[in-house]
Amino acid sequence: MIRVGILGGSGYGGSELLRILLFHPQVEIARVTANEHAGKRVDAVHPNLTRLTDLRFEAMPDPRELARKLESIDCVFLGLPHGQALDIVPSIPRSVKVIDLSGDFRLNDADAFKRFYGREHTAMETQRDFVYGLTEVNRNQIKEATRIANPGCFASALELGLFPLVASGLAKGKVIADMKTGSSGSGAKAAANTHHPKRANSFYAYKMFEHQHQPEVEQLLASVNSKWSGENDLVFQVHSIPVVRGIFASIYVTPTKPMRRDDVGDVFREYYGEEFFIRLVEGSPDINWVKNTNFVDIGYAAMGDTVIVFVALDNLVKGAAGQAVQNMNLMFGIEERMGLVLPGSNP
Repeated sequence: MIRVGILGGSGYGGSELLRILLFHPQVEIARVTANEHAGKRVDAVHPNLTRLTDLRFEAMPDPRELARKLESIDCVFLGLPHGQALDIVPSIPRSVKVIDLSGDFRLNDADAFKRFYGREHTAMETQRDFVYGLTEVNRNQIKEATRIANPGCFASALELGLFPLVASGLAKGKVIADMKTGSSGSGAKAAANTHHPKRANSFYAYKMFEHQHQPEVEQLLASVNSKWSGENDLVFQVHSIPVVRGIFASIYVTPTKPMRRDDVGDVFREYYGEEFFIRLVEGSPDINWVKNTNFVDIGYAAMGDTVIVFVALDNLVKGAAGQAVQNMNLMFGIEERMGLVLPGSNP
């Protein structure tokens, strides 16, 4: 049995970790923290878990106490706001595996981190221990890792949509990624642009040329094709849509040679044909088909010198907690799908 801790369990990511891990046959949740809810029952904060757990939230331990608090833990998930893991991870014993859902350890370039996250990176020595947790691309590295930087939700969709074409050397020039997300991606605390009355019947773009997930996409693609950075230009634009869950990506690529739809399909089947959580669909995917699941649905179209790749995933599951659990399974040498075969609903 894997004893896990969740540091930061009151947000949407923490809620999804609890929902998944409570039913994982090889996991025991030993402790879960949330400072503002310390002492409360988990189901008082997450009513969907009523009658499913007697866990209570604990206060976040001081970094000086972490080693003692985590001495009986095998794996800890960090569901904390950006910036907090920088102070915490260096204090976590090496015997404890770490999966960080924030952006603190995704980038290996301190200057890029400062530009896109607006703060200095204070733990670059620790960052070198982290493996980027895009499961279907970095599976072998993840199996041997003790520290995982879980990808961002937009990044997961875009990287999985581009990976086969970039790794095959079939993408050239400018790539345009038109990304759309539901309101849950902004977290549980409402802000001016994430408050439901603002988003419920609205559609707008945000973070033009400055979204923090762009550099991790560039970094991942350069790792699978060394020519990517010098020959390609990624335009990454995100939009808010009036739904709660889901990311939908339309990715426009100029191929190095004319391609028909069947040609694109051959490339995607070569890379993803054996992947359980990636489903290649006819026409366009739909975010309703992947909500509450760890599946990624990918469709594609092609005409002459243009290929369009469509990707749909649940930003809180495959885009966050589900992929984190998938990575945990790999790190502990158990069946990768364990605890994650979660069907969607229709409608």
